[in-house]
Amino acid sequence: MYKYKMIIKGLTLIACIAFILIGCKKFEHYEDTGITNAKFDGTVMQYLDSKPFQFDTLSQVIRLAGMEDVFSKEEITFFAPQDPSIGAVINRLNTYLNLTGRDSVRTLSDIKPKAWREMLSMYVFKGTNRLKDYHQVDTAALDTYSGQGYLAYNGKSMNIGVVFNDAVNGPVDNRTTIKYGGYRQLMLSYIPDLAFPKAFWINAKVSSSDINPNNGIVHSIRFSNHFFGFYPYNFITVAIENGIGK
Repeated sequence: MYKYKMIIKGLTLIACIAFILIGCKKFEHYEDTGITNAKFDGTVMQYLDSKPFQFDTLSQVIRLAGMEDVFSKEEITFFAPQDPSIGAVINRLNTYLNLTGRDSVRTLSDIKPKAWREMLSMYVFKGTNRLKDYHQVDTAALDTYSGQGYLAYNGKSMNIGVVFNDAVNGPVDNRTTIKYGGYRQLMLSYIPDLAFPKAFWINAKVSSSDINPNNGIVHSIRFSNHFFGFYPYNFITVAIENGIGK
């Protein structure tokens, strides 16, 4: 009996280790803070197509929006929202549709191209900019470090800046904090009301920056706590205004 139990425990341990290794491999890019080779020999569209685990849904959205040429031929900087961000906002849309007695969205094509284009264009900027090209931003000290305003592809005013994180050293009971001495992270911010340009920002931090296809720069947005369109109400409103379904 003892031998039997030990065999079961051994098999369970092996299974757990295998699960952890597979899980790490599957999600390693989602929280990535950089890549080993930033240069990609292809267009922005081809880069996104080459990363289906992260951007399969996004690639479909680009094509549904009729913006494939923008990502293939124009020189752009793209803050790429990962697939879970799109899935999360569609779930919110379906919840709203169900509560109001309407049919759920079953396929991405149920949402009209104009709606996809309006939301997607908030993440696209003409020209190419790397992390080093942006100003520092600190949402707790915007009068000093305010990033910089940029017009997105659809004309929407956005803010882009670099967050200088603090460096923390030493044991828990005797830590030393160096203000702005830590790693630097790009942040794209949606400004809900331009009458209050430094208030109520909805921020999207970048997990991997400065990816360099032939016709632009891609900064991959960290998917946790980010909804495609920045705020679910934005996406829900635009999708319904343009009509749902065939």
